[in-house]
Formats: sequence, C-alpha cells, structure tokens
Amino acid sequence: MPILNFDLLKNEHRFLVRDGQKIAVVGLENWGSSFVKHGNLDAALAGVDEKTFKILLSHDPSHWDLKTIPHHTHVDLTLAGHTHGMQFGVDIPGIKWSPVQYVYDEWAGLYQQKGQYLYVNRGFGYIGYPGRIGMPPEITTIELVSA
Repeated sequence: MPILNFDLLKNEHRFLVRDGQKIAVVGLENWGSSFVKHGNLDAALAGVDEKTFKILLSHDPSHWDLKTIPHHTHVDLTLAGHTHGMQFGVDIPGIKWSPVQYVYDEWAGLYQQKGQYLYVNRGFGYIGYPGRIGMPPEITTIELVSA
C-alpha cells in the first residue's frame, strides 16, 4: 500500500513494464549482518520468473554477500546504502579508503560477483556527526539499457 506516494516494498516485488520488457523491483525489509534480520528474500521473490531482470533494494550491503549471491535465484542488480562511507575517508581517483571498509567488504560504488552486481550508495545525509570529511554526499543515477 502506498505511503506518502511511496510504495514501500516489504519482502515483496512490483513489476515495471515498458515496451514489452519487464523488470522486477524487489524490496526487502531490513537485513544486516549485525542488525535485526526482517528481510525475507524467498518471500520477496515469490512469483518472479527466473528469466525476469531483477533489481533488489536491500538497505544493508552485507545482505548481498551473505544471502543474495548464494541464493538459488539470480538477482541481476542489488542497490544498497547504509554505510554512508562512514562520512569520513578519501575518495579520489586511484584512492578509495574509509574506516568503514574494516566493517563492510562492499561499502561504496559498484561491485560484481558471479554475474550479479551491487551498487552501494554513500547517501547524502549523516548519522551521528553532522557532516562529512573527504566522503562527499552522493545521489546516483543508473541508466538501464537492453542488451
């Protein structure tokens, strides 16, 4: 049910259809390696055909390594956030470092494994300290094109 004009996906999916092509947008409740695990990937994917292109919205990137990659259903693209790049670090050409990398293997940017992709957005807000040092805010635009 839409909340404030947002369709909150809680372990469920919606199909986007355009020009005869279909994408499944799959949303999980929160699931993280060190947090309460409400996300249920099996429930979220129920009724999604294996051949359908899938975009998974999963707040915590640790879900990708621990649940998405080993899952029997191939998920093409996972979008996550959560880390904020720890709001501190260095992100310049040739150097990408933040203390958050000692907690999360995937903490900012694009990752690929077994034909599946993860993009971790650093976000544009903050948690705790009201600012950022060397880890600028981020809004990501992703363009999907058919092969």
